[in-house]
Order: sequence, then structure tokens, then C-alpha cells
Amino acid sequence: MKKNLICVAALLSSAALFLCSCGTKTSDTIKVGGIAPLSGSYTAYGLECKKGVDLAVEEINKAGGVLGKNIEYICEDDEGDGAKSVNAYKKLTTKDGVRLIIGSLTSGATISITSLSQANKVVQIAPAATAVEVTNAGNYIYRACYTDPFQGRVCGKFAAKNLSAQTAAILYDVGNDYSVGLTENFINEYTANGGKVVAKESYSTGDKDFNAQITKIKQSNPAIVYLPDYYGTVALIAKQLRAQGVTVPIVGADGWDGLTGNAGEEMLPGYYSNHYATDSDSQKVKSFVSSFKSKYGENPNAFAALGYDSMYMLRDAIERAGTADAPAVRDALDKTDGDYVTGHLTFDDKHNPIKSAVMLKLSIGSGGQLETSYEATVDIN
Repeated sequence: MKKNLICVAALLSSAALFLCSCGTKTSDTIKVGGIAPLSGSYTAYGLECKKGVDLAVEEINKAGGVLGKNIEYICEDDEGDGAKSVNAYKKLTTKDGVRLIIGSLTSGATISITSLSQANKVVQIAPAATAVEVTNAGNYIYRACYTDPFQGRVCGKFAAKNLSAQTAAILYDVGNDYSVGLTENFINEYTANGGKVVAKESYSTGDKDFNAQITKIKQSNPAIVYLPDYYGTVALIAKQLRAQGVTVPIVGADGWDGLTGNAGEEMLPGYYSNHYATDSDSQKVKSFVSSFKSKYGENPNAFAALGYDSMYMLRDAIERAGTADAPAVRDALDKTDGDYVTGHLTFDDKHNPIKSAVMLKLSIGSGGQLETSYEATVDIN
């Protein structure tokens, strides 16, 4: 019996040491959750965003962390699917104890968890979800990117003023809120600046054949075609446009990020709105691009930059708050007013960033692949 009691005591002592060790580990880190499409149709967005966040975490921890603690980044794959975003959210908040989340990437997937974040007082920063509804859930939801109405207007003004295009045709996904929102705001700004929409054609998500719509577009003889969708669909449509002899410039939005490496000459001439330009003169951009290329051997796209900025926005807010508690971090985020890779950021009363947008030009680089370069900065009053 005595021997058994000694064994039990030893086991209890070991358990106590184990629990103490676990508690110490938790107290020495600040957990930040991530939700992104690391597989599936939007992989190029999720992987690049994660690379940006990973780089930021590495830099922050190497510099001593935040409030003397390292950032522990736990990223879950949602494949850009809302139901899987919810599963990822529940895993992060219940099993991992996360109260700060960066994600998800696409608007639909992000919106699927914003009400949960608000109800549970979890700070959520959406790096690239541009739909207006994203931040409507409440005061715990923020975004690092501009909104669809803003970039739709930017594209409309650019087409009318910078390209001097007097007529435009539009081909958009009627079942995609992102595409619909961009279309409506493009039309408003484009026509306000003297442009005329001569064709407005639609398709449904998942369609592969766009020739019937393109035939009507060709007959309308537009000066440009506005194509607001994600890069996979855009590349497919562009090939069919060129095959039918529509050679005018194509204009699009940040969903085009990912075309480099996934499309070719069919995208030329092509321009799209984005959150930053890799060839910017900004020292913040130069430092980020240099560090990213050193770590990954490639230029960072906008999703990488937005992920990177999201983590640094959180870092800065935690430092201002003096704690990683979600309510205090939320209050500190409201006071964001600083220079980041994607521009100087402050928030409006809906937690949308106030900043400019850039237009990028597509071209074929020396290696035979698509590359981007800065074309213009467009401000909307």
C-alpha cells in the first residue's frame, strides 16, 4: 500500500509539473489565429497571405516579440469555403484559445464568421475581404484592404481619365457579390466622368464558356472591357476575348492578383486596381519586398503585403494597449494612424482603412511571364 501511495504521489507531482510547464508556455506567447484558403480554388491568395504573416511574425519575434512575448501564429485552411471557415474559427477559439484572428481572404468566407467574432468578442482583421458587409457585424471586425465600392470607383475613374476610354463593356459574375459590387460602382464613377457603358453582360459562377456574351461585347465595339472577377476566371475569359478578336485593354480589380504565373499574353493590355506596387519608392515597400524575396525567392503580391500589414497592425495595437486582451486591442486598433506597406492607414467609423489605391499594368517580363508595374495612383474624394 505504501509503495502504491508513493507511486500516486509521484504521478501527481509529475502532472503538476506538466501543468505548470504548459501554463508557462502559454503565458510566454501571444496567440494569433489565421484562417485562409491554403488549398482549393483560391490557394494563390491564401498561401501568399500566410507567407506575409509568417514573415511579419518572424521579424517581430526576432526583434523581441510584443510586450516581451513571442507571437504564436496558428493558421487553418478553409479552402475559401464559408462552412469550413466556421469550422476553422471554432477550432481556433475553443481548442487553441485564440482571441485575435487574421482572416479569411475572400469576402464570403470572411462574412461567414464575422458575427461569431463579434458575439464572442474576438478581434478579427480581414486582410483582403473587400465586400462592404464584412465590417457591418460590429466593432470587433476590421479590414486591412479597401472596399469594393472604393476600388470599383477607382477603376471607373482610371478608365475614363487615365485611359481616356469613352466607351466600356462589362462582363461580370451575377452570382458573386464581389463582382456585382465592383460592377455597380465602376458604372457610377465611369459615367460620372463622361464614360458610356455600351454593353453589360453577365455569367454565373463556375461557367466556362463565355463566347455568347463576348459576341455581344464585340458587336458593341467598346474602348475597354471591365472584368471584375478572380484570376482563374479572368484568365479563361481573356483567352476567349482574344480568340474572338477583342483586342482592347482589359481592366480589373484586386482579384486579378495571382495572374502572374497563371496567365500570359491574353491579358495584354491589362490594368487592375491593387493595394500596393512592388516597384514603389516607399522605404516600407522596399524593405518588405527585399525581405520577402530573401525568404521566399519571389516578389510578394498584394495578399502577402496585406497579411504582413495585418500582423503589424495587431502588433502595434497590442503595444499601445499594453495587453493582448481582445477588448483593449480593439480599442487600440481604433487609434491606428501609421505607415504600413500598403500605405498610411487610419480607420473610418466602420473600421475600413482610409488610403489611396494604385493601378498596376501587366506586361511580359524578360523571363516570358506576366509581371506588374506601377501605372497610377487614383484618389477618390
